[in-house]
Amino acid sequence: MTSQWIALAIFSLTLLPAGLAMASGWAPRRLRSRLTPVRPRGWAFLALYAAAPLNALPRLTHAASEVVLASTVAAGVIAAAGCVAAAAITMRSAADTAR
Repeated sequence: MTSQWIALAIFSLTLLPAGLAMASGWAPRRLRSRLTPVRPRGWAFLALYAAAPLNALPRLTHAASEVVLASTVAAGVIAAAGCVAAAAITMRSAADTAR
């Protein structure tokens, strides 16, 4: 139980602010050239963050096993979508800079 609280706190302190900042269009100047499509990357970060509370909160509230299973599946699907989006954005920006 403690490890889930710790992981949820770490994800909330790292991915959530970074994802919100990037989704609003902000990125540090020195990283802006590497994060060219800033907003889509921010949304991918937010999708990855959404997996943490979806997975942890039902377990921490001792929900029924069906609810825990459904939320874990939903978290996995959302995390996979965030990873695919991040990979597609990276590949597309690499192809654009190669031209």
